[in-house]
Amino acid sequence: MNKNTLWSLRLGFSGKEGKVIEQMGLSKFLEKSFNASYDKKVPSLLDNSPKSLKELKERRQEIKKSDAENVKELLKVEIQVSQEMKAWWLQKMMAEDFPLREKMTCFWHNHFVCTFQKVKVNHWIYQHNQILRENAFGNFKTLTKKIIQSNAMVRYLDNVDNRREKINENLSRELLELFTLGIGNYSEEDIKNGAKGLAGLNIGENQAEYRKLLENGDTITYFGRTGKFKADEMIDIIFEQKAIPYLITRKILKWFIYDNPTEALVTYYGDYFREVDFEIKPLLTKIFTEEFPKDTAGSKIKDPLVYILQLMDELNVEQLNPKLLAFYLKQQGMDLFNQPNVKGWNGGKEWLSSQVYLQRNNVADLLCNGRSISRRMQTDDTQMKGNNNPLLKVSLDWTKSGNNKTIITELQERLLFQTNENLQKDWETILKYDFDPKTEGADNAVMRLFNNMIKTPEFQIV
Repeated sequence: MNKNTLWSLRLGFSGKEGKVIEQMGLSKFLEKSFNASYDKKVPSLLDNSPKSLKELKERRQEIKKSDAENVKELLKVEIQVSQEMKAWWLQKMMAEDFPLREKMTCFWHNHFVCTFQKVKVNHWIYQHNQILRENAFGNFKTLTKKIIQSNAMVRYLDNVDNRREKINENLSRELLELFTLGIGNYSEEDIKNGAKGLAGLNIGENQAEYRKLLENGDTITYFGRTGKFKADEMIDIIFEQKAIPYLITRKILKWFIYDNPTEALVTYYGDYFREVDFEIKPLLTKIFTEEFPKDTAGSKIKDPLVYILQLMDELNVEQLNPKLLAFYLKQQGMDLFNQPNVKGWNGGKEWLSSQVYLQRNNVADLLCNGRSISRRMQTDDTQMKGNNNPLLKVSLDWTKSGNNKTIITELQERLLFQTNENLQKDWETILKYDFDPKTEGADNAVMRLFNNMIKTPEFQIV
């Protein structure tokens, strides 16, 4: 695979930035990515969803007083808004000239997991998503403080139930286990005392706030330090711990480059992360510029997002409804705003189960034949390949002045990290030695070749 295409996929969701990376060089591309502007305006899809505590209280009163049918309709409206928010985010991913911020937002989205299914307030989910976007390249400690004190997180991890007389440890535990240090780097006492420090941190107007009547005023010992600590002070203490940089550097390496990064790399980049005081931008710059020269193609299984957006970009698909795209991701196990649990999507081999692979191949057939995916999508071939799916306009870019071997090579460079003699023979059977790119059916023949290539195991890896 062409190295610039490879890194376009890693730093975004398709190969469309490959030529830009080649022309600019990786360092300049990264700088442009870090400095690219992004929309800070609340999307209009949230216009009728409750935003303030007053509006939320009024909506709850309305639900309380309504009959069962009306309640069902009110809840249905918010579910529909959640679906629109998925489409809104997917459109941002596809539209950005420098999509690294959205790629990193998605990384943090799967690190600081918070689902609509549990939170049930779309505006809070949006605020959570926007905090991730605004701080995507900022400081890890600062981001952790902001997320832990977001309305969405205190609701998602039950800190609304954590109070003086009845301590709930969920947020305290996940702060240490999943968000910062990782298992084995804290004690059960740290969790219990941390929960006391977080007691009373509850829903606020724009972010979570401590409520004095619910706070626990005990003096606690937290990682050997004794005092009356609240969220910010606790996170400061956590970031003094020896293990703090390694959980996140391992996850960043897994998200962008390696399904199984070596411990040596995790330690090397983790030590640097501590040196730069947990600033994300210099860490990413160091990782990408140092890993770019290495021969690392084929080290990671594509997640469903990269798979489908690369496919759509290659086929120049424009009319596909992003809500259907969101549905496809859900079918593939990558449901935005609704991970299966607080650990998020595991990735790696889980992205290539037999069911996922079959769905991918069926979607490849549909799109290559100019047909949209649909909500009826199943793993069953007959349902996937039916003729009832709406038509799409698709077109494949390829150089029409070459012969069969040059065209095969061109597509290989764009699509596959490795090939072999058997695959070459298969492709030369599809696109024979006497292939004439000027003939009327040439596009169809190359599309058959493309369809064959994207069904190979080699296309699933990047």
